[in-house]
Amino acid sequence: MSTVSLKSDRPSAFAEFWYYFSRNKGAVIGLAIFLFVLFLAIFASLVAPHDPDAAFGSAMQRLPPAWAEGSNSSFLLGTDANGRDLLSRLIYGTRFSLFIGLVVASLSALAGVLIGLVAGYVRGRTDTIIMRIMDIILAVPSLLLALVLVAILGPGLTNAMIAISIVNQPHFVRLTRASVLAERDKEYVIASRVSGAGPLRLMFKTILPNCLGPLIVQATLAFSAAILDAAALGFLGQGAQPPTPEWGTMLADSREFFQSNPWLVTFPGLCILITVLAINLMGDGLRDAFDPKLKRS
Repeated sequence: MSTVSLKSDRPSAFAEFWYYFSRNKGAVIGLAIFLFVLFLAIFASLVAPHDPDAAFGSAMQRLPPAWAEGSNSSFLLGTDANGRDLLSRLIYGTRFSLFIGLVVASLSALAGVLIGLVAGYVRGRTDTIIMRIMDIILAVPSLLLALVLVAILGPGLTNAMIAISIVNQPHFVRLTRASVLAERDKEYVIASRVSGAGPLRLMFKTILPNCLGPLIVQATLAFSAAILDAAALGFLGQGAQPPTPEWGTMLADSREFFQSNPWLVTFPGLCILITVLAINLMGDGLRDAFDPKLKRS
């Protein structure tokens, strides 16, 4: 009876995770902001007041926000240089930013974890070659390397995501390799090896599940880094191409009006800032939740 009661009193894995995550108030605020951005991305077609690509004529170009003089109440945040509703384009921009972050984080994590597993488990010459290649990639500034890759592949959103994935991959490789090296000689791995488990089973079913904590945190940081890098490439004309309502591209289209119509640059910049900050705050909370030093014994 006592054993049953002890098991029933033990909190679930999710309850324990939420306890440590919610202790970080900034992480909770970041999660709330991220969920709001995710809601806008999913229901953009219902929330946006206008078609993001619809131009309303020369008379409606560069209208100020609704609270400023000379505004139009139909356009809450004003219009851009082509007479398109700025609020609608910002809302649809959440789709592109979150899509970019998800694809880049997934690609870089998948490739990086696989390569890191091989490097950490096999070791020897294979490990040396892989890590020297990763060191070379990390030695080049990430944005510069992404620009070079996009210049080779050609400008566009798809090629930009591929380039950013390659740039972010070494972080996953190094982290996975370090985690595998820390786990591969522990007793439970040796026991599985002695019982006849093959290399693939040892890598993917025995070692990898015990390395997921830091990898999830790194994936969160890669998500925010991908949004920033995509916005930077879009601003430089190498990412998403007009008339795509991507925040970096919107900044590039409006930079010449920075002094005369500052809201055209301010609102996309704030969207990038708030979204990236919210994801980074979530990453801090995940780090606290997955840190074994904070777990109860």
